[in-house]
Amino acid sequence: MTEDWYFWSHRLPMARAAREAGFEVAVATRVDKHGPRIEAEGFRVLPLSWQRRSINPAGALSAVAEIAALYRREAPDLVHHVAMKPVLLGGLAAGLAGVPAVVNALTGLGSAFLGTGGLKSRVAGAAARPLLRTVLKRPNSLTILQNEDDRQTLVAAGLLPDERAWIIRGSGVDTAHYQVLPEPPEPPVTVGCVARLLADKGVGPLVEAQQTLRTKGLDVRLLLAGTPDPENPTSVTQAELDRWAALPGVELPGHSADVRQVWARCHIAVLASRREGLPKSLLEAAACGRAIVATDVPGCREVAHAGENALLVPPDDAAALAGALEVLVRDSALRRRFGAASRRLVESDMASDRVGAKTVELYHRLLASTQPGTAPVAEAS
Repeated sequence: MTEDWYFWSHRLPMARAAREAGFEVAVATRVDKHGPRIEAEGFRVLPLSWQRRSINPAGALSAVAEIAALYRREAPDLVHHVAMKPVLLGGLAAGLAGVPAVVNALTGLGSAFLGTGGLKSRVAGAAARPLLRTVLKRPNSLTILQNEDDRQTLVAAGLLPDERAWIIRGSGVDTAHYQVLPEPPEPPVTVGCVARLLADKGVGPLVEAQQTLRTKGLDVRLLLAGTPDPENPTSVTQAELDRWAALPGVELPGHSADVRQVWARCHIAVLASRREGLPKSLLEAAACGRAIVATDVPGCREVAHAGENALLVPPDDAAALAGALEVLVRDSALRRRFGAASRRLVESDMASDRVGAKTVELYHRLLASTQPGTAPVAEAS
C-alpha cells in the first residue's frame, strides 16, 4: 500500500488475522512514522519510494520496476494490493515478476475513475482504465470491493469478471475495543465528524448545516476531528479552517489518537461524503452506539441504513443535512434506538474478527486454485 499510516490505521486487523492463520506477513509501503510500530507487530517492513498522489508517467514506470524487483527478491506466494495505485502499479509488477497469486483490494473508485474530478483527474482516470482491466482480469487474481455499488460499476464497465469479485467490508471494527458509550449530558447536542478535512468529505456543507441549526435557536456543537490532507486536491485551505474556527459552536481539535474520546463527547455521528469505499469513521461510531447522519452514496450506505440506524441525505445539500440533524437533535429516543441498531449492525459481519477470517479464507482458496488441476475460486460476498 502507499502509506504506512494507512496500513496502521486501516489494515492492521487483517494482517494480524493472516499472521495468526500461519502466514508470514511483510508490508511494502512508503515508510514515514509507523515503520517501527509495524515491525513491533512482527511484520517485516519493505520500504517503497513512491508518492501517493504522483501521476507522473516516468515515476509510475520507476515504481513498477521497483516493486517488480522487490517481488523477484522476496518471491511471495501471494501479494495483497490495497487501494487504486497499488492495485495498478503492483498488479503490473506482479505480472512482470511472476507472482503466483494476487489479491486486489479497491478501497473506493474515487473521482479519477468516475470522471467527477478536474481535468487532470479525468485524464488520469482515462489512462488508468485499460491498465485496471489488464490487472483485474489477470489469471490467479481476485478483487475485493468494499461495497456492492463499486462491484456493479466495475463489472458493468467490463473491467472485472463477476466471478472474481468478493465483497469484504474493509478490515472491520474491533468490537471489544470500541464499546457502546453513554450519551453525554445535553445541552448542547454535539455532532461529531471524524474525517480528513476535504471537500469530498462534505465538511463545508456540514459546517453550514450546523450554523443553520444554531440560527434556529438550537444549541448544537460541531466537533470536526481531523486534519487537511495537502496531497488531496480537495483538501480544505487554512483560510477555511480559520473561518470555521471563528464560528459559534464549531470545534476543530485536529487528529484524534483515540476516536473513542470523540464519540464519548458526541450524540450524533455524521459523514457527508460524496463517495466512500467503506467509511471507517462510521464503523467506529456505530460500534460506540451512535446514531448516524450520512449521505446517500456508495460506501456510506453500507454502514448507514436509512430508518434503521441512520438518516440519509443527498451529497452537497446543506439544507437536507440540517433537516436530518435537526430530527435527531430534537429526538433523544430516536437517537438511542438508532444507536442500538448501529451496534447490532457492526456485530453482524463488520466485526474485525469476521472480516479477518473471511480474508484468510480468500487467501487459502486463491492459493489452492493456483495448483494444477484445481477448479477456479468461487465468488463470495
